Amino acid sequence: MGINTVLNVQNIEKHYGKPPNELSVLNELSLKVKRGEKIAIMGASGSGKTTLLNLLGGLDDPDYGSISVCEKNWSKLSISERAIWRNQHVGFVYQFHHLLEEFSALENVALPLLIAGQSMTSAKETSAKFLTSIGLEGRLGHRPSQLSGGERQRIAVIRGLINKPSVLLLDEPTGNLDSDSAKKTLDLILQLSKTLSMAIVLVTHDTFVAKNMDVTYRLMDGRLEEK
Repeated sequence: MGINTVLNVQNIEKHYGKPPNELSVLNELSLKVKRGEKIAIMGASGSGKTTLLNLLGGLDDPDYGSISVCEKNWSKLSISERAIWRNQHVGFVYQFHHLLEEFSALENVALPLLIAGQSMTSAKETSAKFLTSIGLEGRLGHRPSQLSGGERQRIAVIRGLINKPSVLLLDEPTGNLDSDSAKKTLDLILQLSKTLSMAIVLVTHDTFVAKNMDVTYRLMDGRLEEK
């Protein structure tokens, strides 16, 4: 695998249940994503898009095949090694922000940095710079319930990439937002992907979002087909 390939998926399969009631979700699926490349994945509900993202991020394992992030195969890593590698190289953003209500916006964003071993002072300073850069300097001390839906999602995006991961995995990041908030969130993702030379793998039902990616695939019958 070349040094510019941050994500390498080789012939993975994922099944649930046992014969004769076995459900095949992913079938001999392969994908390569280069540094800075932006990939959209579309498909019907239940086609396996979220399952695929979880596999890409090492949150679950395929039944067959292999997935490597920055030249390390998830299956070759212990649980602790996997957690460290994921925190260093993979960011996640979900349709629902999953911010922790007991923490402020600043503290939520700082969490991955603290997990990576940074001091509280350094983590908060870095987080404040990112949040200020997107116009949320007046919201640093606010809890999630005190923020708008668009603000919460943009904060979730910043949290997902605060460690400057090699690849950011996004599951319907604009699916729960109004059109204005969705555009702001998409603009943020595109801007920071370019600034950080970060690969994007984004699941979406929104054709406008998909058109802003470099390549769009449709997940159908367990395989990816380029649109």
